[in-house]
Amino acid sequence: MLMKVQMDTPASNEAIRQGTLQKLMEDALSRLRPEAAYFGSENGCRTAYLFVDLEDPSQLPKFSEPFFMELSAKISYTPVMDAGDLRKGLGALSAGA
Repeated sequence: MLMKVQMDTPASNEAIRQGTLQKLMEDALSRLRPEAAYFGSENGCRTAYLFVDLEDPSQLPKFSEPFFMELSAKISYTPVMDAGDLRKGLGALSAGA
């Protein structure tokens, strides 16, 4: 799952001023254990792209709430596949034809 976290600029500016943004991100990364994490900007907002293994939808609050609460973030989840998943999915199409 691609978890996109767009941080509110005033809230993230304040977290930087207070010295809490780095700790928040480190805590989130240790809790989420993403397969990959990238950081940049999108639509003028600091943005994190976290590739996480979402085993159960009940994990959504655990993953999302710190970003909502601390950074007034906008969060979206997008299903994604790795190469093995794509190969398996395409194989299932071929087997069903």
